Amino acid sequence: MSAAAIAASAAAVCESASNDSSRSCVNHPYQQQIMLPPRQLPPQLLRLSRYESQKRRDWNAFQEYLRNHRPPLSLSRCSGANVLEFMRYLDQFGKTKVHNQSCPFFGDPQQPAPCLCPLKQAWGSLDALIGRLRAAFEESGGSPETNPFGVRAVRLYLKEVRDEQAKARGIAYEKKKRKKPQEPQQKQPPDCF
Repeated sequence: MSAAAIAASAAAVCESASNDSSRSCVNHPYQQQIMLPPRQLPPQLLRLSRYESQKRRDWNAFQEYLRNHRPPLSLSRCSGANVLEFMRYLDQFGKTKVHNQSCPFFGDPQQPAPCLCPLKQAWGSLDALIGRLRAAFEESGGSPETNPFGVRAVRLYLKEVRDEQAKARGIAYEKKKRKKPQEPQQKQPPDCF
């Protein structure tokens, strides 16, 4: 909904509520605000968190991708292969330089000169995207068992992207291992002779 439409609906609510004691309108020189109890706020006036906004934007982008797919796909027919295809499609909008093995800068974390290697989506961005889409799928009524964003092929692809990008930049990705708690050693009484 556009800002103008929200403002118009807010003004209409404000005018119709002028006789209602539970609602009041505050007039400012530059804007008019609605003061409603929190549980009565219209959904379009509620602010979404950054995560929720990004999740909604990603979900809409994926649905648009499915509509533009040839032949168009419905969400119920979407599979892990379509999710992989979507992630590869997103690479064209990437900003992360990923050196090919034949590039002289392969494995160099600092690129000293320009090269012709492709720009791709960063692994962290793809990983976060898949997490948001997995949550959005389930919030839209999909079951975790049929979630195409959680299938093994998608997880393996993300692992391959992570490893490829780490090697291309010369950065080894090692999962942080938790330190095992050491058991307190019992003090032995000194031997007395």
